[in-house]
Amino acid sequence: MLDTESQVLYVGKAKNLKNRVSNYFRATGLDTKTIALVGRIADIEITITASETEALLLEQSLIKECKPPYNILFRDDKSYPFIYLSSEDKYPRLTFHRGTKSRKGRYFGPFPSSFSVRNSLSILQKVFRVRQCEDAFFKNRTRPCLQYQINRCSGPCCGLISAEAYAEDVAHAEMFLDGKSTAVINDYAKKMEAASNKLDFEQAAYCRDQISHLRKVQEQQHVVGGSGDIDVMAAVQSMGVACLLVMFIRDGRLLGNKTFFPKTRLDEDVGELLSAFIPQFYLSSRMSSNVPDEIVVNSGLSDKTILQDALSQQSGRKVVVSDSVRTQKRRWLDLAETNAEQALGGHLSNRNNLNQRFEALQEALGFDSPPERLECFDISHSAGEATVASCVVFDKNGPLKSDYRRFNIEDITPGDDYAAMRQALARRYTRIKKGEGRLPDILFVDGGKGQLAEAEKILEELQIVGVTLVGVAKGPQRKAGEERLFLSEGSELALSAGNPGLHLIQHIRDESHRFAITAHRNRRGKKRKTSILEGIEGVGPKRRRALLRHFGGTKQLQGASLQEIAKVDGISSATAEQIYTALHNG
Repeated sequence: MLDTESQVLYVGKAKNLKNRVSNYFRATGLDTKTIALVGRIADIEITITASETEALLLEQSLIKECKPPYNILFRDDKSYPFIYLSSEDKYPRLTFHRGTKSRKGRYFGPFPSSFSVRNSLSILQKVFRVRQCEDAFFKNRTRPCLQYQINRCSGPCCGLISAEAYAEDVAHAEMFLDGKSTAVINDYAKKMEAASNKLDFEQAAYCRDQISHLRKVQEQQHVVGGSGDIDVMAAVQSMGVACLLVMFIRDGRLLGNKTFFPKTRLDEDVGELLSAFIPQFYLSSRMSSNVPDEIVVNSGLSDKTILQDALSQQSGRKVVVSDSVRTQKRRWLDLAETNAEQALGGHLSNRNNLNQRFEALQEALGFDSPPERLECFDISHSAGEATVASCVVFDKNGPLKSDYRRFNIEDITPGDDYAAMRQALARRYTRIKKGEGRLPDILFVDGGKGQLAEAEKILEELQIVGVTLVGVAKGPQRKAGEERLFLSEGSELALSAGNPGLHLIQHIRDESHRFAITAHRNRRGKKRKTSILEGIEGVGPKRRRALLRHFGGTKQLQGASLQEIAKVDGISSATAEQIYTALHNG
């Protein structure tokens, strides 16, 4: 949350952004501090992360960097918790660590929760039996302690295990912390299944919780990690508008991002946009001293060598521009692209842009004034199964979601889109005729002349006049900007790819398509009464079983990141992406 001078007032995180932000703008029930904060808010910036872990780490990084006046700054916020494995001892020690990394050994982390680290260390004690006691305590033992008695240590202090066997246990623990082994998780998954089959649900729940703790140790996060100073740039385009987002990484830590919406020609691709932006951004006097060691971009640049030379000369050190990256940098780039797409979506919904688009649509259709209400219908089904029609509504403020409607289509020939459109339109406008809603100024139907003809028949039967009908058919290559627009009198409406009126039509058409698919998937899932994983291409019974065993349940699976899903045995990166998309987009 920013003030009028773009100074950070408050940093927070949320699983449900709408609910979280709405709490700050309630009419009643706010404390004095919150009222003071809300009175100073001029803008809100959003960064999307892949998991709650990443959100928490990013929140803490920004609080430490920006020191917002309305955040609570704890005394112990100087560092994140790590798991430390000593390297100089004959019998290495595995323990919790927070603070400077002064001792020799390996540090695993950082982790967002000290509670999870301590619980995971407790589990690692049970599984690998590696000591966690202080060195002074370890060196002065003459008989094994209680940890040995309860099978949480193998007793190296009293020679009850050989150095070779102990080293093997340490190696296994290290492999687990490196994320190279899922054997422990699989073991708990088997125990959970066995307990469930015996109806011992208390034990099954215990095993499920243990899996959750182990996953927390293994969980990868991408907002803190690596090293060096890097700027990550992602450019995206949609409906004639471009967004370029710069994500700032300093000392391996994500410190935030900044978005730009440059004016661009229709024939410019993402690479040309980046090539034009980079020199303007870094060679200005304001940014000349802040050129990072590396700039990662999401498209190849024809003039990359020239840009590298110019930036290196400007900064007095070597600067690299990378357009093909892997591992941590690839994940940063994916995160930047996600946030750029989200920012572009918000920009397209901006009131000023909407006004321009409504005015352009008015001019294209020859209206005396801008239309005030638009409706669009779309049909979704799977080979005729669970057919659903959507109706989305736009006014001058953009999507009017309170007026959205979905229609479960019944008693038609499976796959007959014309009949489905006819039934949905008849139900919608019969209700409006009875006074249950408002007529739109323009009615869009997703389809060509056939769907448009069905809409004409329904409006004629119901004796509805004053509604302009437009059919929106995808072009021959099904690319944005090539749509064919059919009018009710049989003519076509020709709009250039850069026309703001066409962008508005694309926006409402895409929103109706999204809403229809979501409704269809929900209906299909209820009808089948099966796992949410069924219906995902390439995920059969064996893979579903592996996923549920690994995560301990569907709720944990839905909360997992793409990288976590890809860790499951038998799940490739491509299959993991299909699963993640299906779980989060429908």
